[in-house]
This record gives sequence, C-alpha cells and structure tokens, in this order.
Amino acid sequence: MEIKNAKFITSAASEAQFLRPEKPMIAVCGKSNSGKSTLINLLAGRKRLAKTSAAPGRTRLVNYFDFGDFWLADLPGYGYAAVSREEKEKWAKTLDKFFERKEEISHVFVLSDIRRDPSEDDMQMITFLNYHILPFTVIATKSDKLSRMKRKERTRKLAQAFGLGEGNVIAVSGLSGEGKEEVLKKISQIIENGAE
Repeated sequence: MEIKNAKFITSAASEAQFLRPEKPMIAVCGKSNSGKSTLINLLAGRKRLAKTSAAPGRTRLVNYFDFGDFWLADLPGYGYAAVSREEKEKWAKTLDKFFERKEEISHVFVLSDIRRDPSEDDMQMITFLNYHILPFTVIATKSDKLSRMKRKERTRKLAQAFGLGEGNVIAVSGLSGEGKEEVLKKISQIIENGAE
C-alpha cells in the first residue's frame, strides 16, 4: 500500500460534529503523548499533517484525516494528569460517544510507549475494546529508544500484559520508520476485510 496524498478533513468537538465515514475508518487512541500524531505523520510520509507537541494533552478533539483508501480518526489522549477533572470527564464522554458508533469503526490502533508497562488507563481501554468486540492492534511506539534485542523483549512483554499474541503488537518508530510497512500491511488487511 502506498499513501500519496493524505489530508486533514476536520475536527469534531462533540458527538453532533462526528463524521459518518465514507471509507473504512481506523481510530487511533492512546495515552497523552503516546505518539498518535507522530504515527499519523509517519504513515502520511509528512512531517506536519498532524500537529505534534512535546506537551501532552494537545489533542482535545477528534481529528479526521483522509488517507485515500481509508480514514484515520485521531482521538483525544487519555490519562493526562495535568488537566482538570471536568476536562478529563469531557474527554472520556467524547471517547464513549465515539465508540458507541462502533459499526462505523473498522479497526482501532491502541498506542503504547514500548518502554513503559501498560497503565491502568491502557488496560481499561483494552478491556473496553474487548467488551465491545472492536478489533484492535497495539502499536508499540518510540521503538528507536531501545536496542533491537530490547525491542523484541518489550514487544513480547506488552503482548503478555495486554493478553495478546505477539502478532497483535507492532513496534514502530516515527524517527527511524521502523514498523511503518507492517502497519500499512495491517491497514491493507483491514480494508480487504471490510470489502468482503
């Protein structure tokens, strides 16, 4: 799969603004600062399609991107401590409402920093997706921070922690581009399955 012209569509602040996807839609979720924008830019082959920030908690809206054969929906990061409780609850409601429309979601990419053990929020997200029978893949981000040996070990460990097979965890680096082809292959499968 080759992505030639990914573009930003729009942002939604509430359920009323959610778009009905015209193509298979993959949701991208994860803790604040887990690398969602970096992954989107990596797949698009562009530096600034999704705005990245060193300060976590930047994505407060659902941002939609058109990747040609599919859409990506970048969801607000969860588990960020430095925002008010009201703000956190607002994000949680937005996420809940988004996932309520599960017939519109083809797949979910759950991002998790490869160097860290899953947080309570991560585990909650996986439980939620399993409960709602939403297909998902864990993307282990920031893999360039570890040696090849350590990456393999951490990928295995994350798969165990999430109760998944190793094939359901893809190690990715926005810096080195590692894992990009694997993610694109996964996306091709998702699109094919949707066409059946």
